[in-house]
Amino acid sequence: MNEPRHLETGKWGEKIAAKYLKKKGYKLLGERVHIGTRDELDLIARDGEILVFVEVKTRASEKYGSPASSVNRHKRHTLSRAAVRYIKKLRNPRICFRFDVVEVIGKLDAAEPPVVRHIENAFPLDACYTLP
Repeated sequence: MNEPRHLETGKWGEKIAAKYLKKKGYKLLGERVHIGTRDELDLIARDGEILVFVEVKTRASEKYGSPASSVNRHKRHTLSRAAVRYIKKLRNPRICFRFDVVEVIGKLDAAEPPVVRHIENAFPLDACYTLP
């Protein structure tokens, strides 16, 4: 059974983002990492000693705004919750981490390559979460 087009596009964007980050020297630790029953982190990587939680946003165009603009307050809250749970599993609460967003703009079957933009330190940990 074929996946819905938007899920196929999302997976394609995540592959593009992972390849892009590897070229920049990041070490990829995980893709589509499920935390608990309801949270998922698109990519988890290392940039030197920094743990990076990456949200990938893929769009065919910027007709309705930049892909990163869809990382709203609710999404940042959800990503913060997932990151804190992930870090607690590592049992190393003093680890340095940040949240990045990678925008992928293009189409899966287009002749031209997609535009990829990496926004480092795109947003802080949601204020309601703390690490021990």
